[in-house]
Amino acid sequence: MLVQTASQYESKIYLETDGKRVNAKSIMGMMTLGLAAGGMIKVEADGTDEEQAVAQIEKYLTNQ
Repeated sequence: MLVQTASQYESKIYLETDGKRVNAKSIMGMMTLGLAAGGMIKVEADGTDEEQAVAQIEKYLTNQ
């Protein structure tokens, strides 16, 4: 679901945790990230809709 959310935006979107940085639009990248509930995640976006993208991904991550 997170990859689908990220894919709705034109911006490049990355997630980073524990020194690993992956493209949020890549399902394989997200699988290798190994996100754990309650962990710290950095969301970064670059593009025309970056603010909306970061806000929506943060909303998704905090509501799950």
